[in-house]
Amino acid sequence: MEEKKRKPIAQYAFIGLIVASIACLSTGLLGVTKGLVALQMFTPQNPDTLNLALQISAGVLILGLAAYAFMAPDKVRRFITGRQARYGSNSLIMTVAFVGIVFVANYIVYQNPKSWDLTEDKSHTLAPETLQALATLPDTVTATAFFSASLDSTNAQQILQDFKANSSGKFDFRFVDPDLDPVSARAAGITGDGKIMLTMGERKEIAASVSETELTTTLIRLINPDPRVVYFLEGHGESGIEAGTDLSFSIASSTLQSKNYTVNTLNLLVTNSIPEDALSIIIAGPKKPLSKDEVNLLKKYVDAGGSLFVMENPLLLTEFGDSPDPLADYLAKDWGITLQNDIIVDLSTQQPLNAVSAAFSSAHPITQNLSSKYSVILPQARSIGMAETPVTDVQLMPLILTADNSWGETVLGADSSAEFNEGVDFQGPLNMAVAGENTTTKGRVVVFGNSLFAIDENFDAYGNGNIFINSVDWAAEQENLLNITPRTPITRSFVAPSPVALVIILIFSIIVLPGLIVFAGVSAWLTRRKRG
Repeated sequence: MEEKKRKPIAQYAFIGLIVASIACLSTGLLGVTKGLVALQMFTPQNPDTLNLALQISAGVLILGLAAYAFMAPDKVRRFITGRQARYGSNSLIMTVAFVGIVFVANYIVYQNPKSWDLTEDKSHTLAPETLQALATLPDTVTATAFFSASLDSTNAQQILQDFKANSSGKFDFRFVDPDLDPVSARAAGITGDGKIMLTMGERKEIAASVSETELTTTLIRLINPDPRVVYFLEGHGESGIEAGTDLSFSIASSTLQSKNYTVNTLNLLVTNSIPEDALSIIIAGPKKPLSKDEVNLLKKYVDAGGSLFVMENPLLLTEFGDSPDPLADYLAKDWGITLQNDIIVDLSTQQPLNAVSAAFSSAHPITQNLSSKYSVILPQARSIGMAETPVTDVQLMPLILTADNSWGETVLGADSSAEFNEGVDFQGPLNMAVAGENTTTKGRVVVFGNSLFAIDENFDAYGNGNIFINSVDWAAEQENLLNITPRTPITRSFVAPSPVALVIILIFSIIVLPGLIVFAGVSAWLTRRKRG
């Protein structure tokens, strides 16, 4: 009689088992989440809610199992004492042990991260100089990589990950899209794409490109912050560095300051000397020519390893008149750089007096990362000539050039017509900027035939600000702090198999291997059948 009463109840026991199964799954997921929180890999918005949900889920699991045991006690008794229970307990123990080993192993690896470079050419092994710089970090360094969606960041991800893996937890990084977050890019002093800002405490440095050498050099500058001072020359009608008009260089100045430069002004007519801390002198669009005495001071400074960043506008935009230009004479004699007496007419643009860069020098640090993504526009610029016979010990390189359908108009004046005259005008492509270095004195010069591209009104247009900052960096920075030998990656290519080899591979993979598996299965089935 009692057995008949129990049967109707027992048929509903599966409901308790279903509830317990769902609660078990929920408890497991919540337990994993709780573990991630304990490992500081995840931070919930409300920890109390997570704890409450875990307690409720565990309670429902216990109630479900209790309900099943109450409604089907005979099944529970048989399960506990039967052969399935013994086998099941063994499987359960093995499963728990396996999960425990995996959990402990992952916890140890997470707490003690380490990587191994298994590549044949050790492409992910950093140079000893880099490892030493990372080992001497006095504080945590955060790298902020400014990469837009249109620029591939794979190489940057790998290099930054290598730096992080070898820093003993003192180097971390993140990526910011400057197109989506221009405010952060401006605050960091970033004027282009693909640049990385390293921050340590209140100090910061910017790496202009993604390479181990550049990042390590930037890291060393961050660890050992030497004063970096550049001077804007004044006293010849140059626009100032203070904000106030669109013709000022205030944005250029503030951008340099955001990169830890100290920007000052210098009037050689007053001081009659160049400060010893000057890394570079910027001559930005003088309206009147420099005097011979000033040029002699600049020459002595450059011969001692200093640098000049010269931006001279066409004579039509100045008050030079027929006065001689000692600075232009110095550049021509000592460097082989000629400031042409012309104005560029560029028919590749809708405004022919706006000279647009059609080609960059990929071999020079100033322009190697600009490529075709950024154009540089020099409004009302003169062309820059280079001596056919190089000056002794001087290495020159054009930075940006105009298109073929441009020329340097030499007949200047309001009444002159803009048309090319063979033998009179300079045929394009024309040099818009040239950089030079003296291999003996280590002096450097960068010469642009225009200063208007860097004024406040034009600084943020296209790649104008990029090339200005890059020019100052190259002129002012002491390079070659490191001599990290680049590795030549091993090139591997897939060699297509011959037709015979391809047939053999297909037969082996489609017929032989599956056939062996089927044969083994059938053999096992026949053997077990014979045994009964």
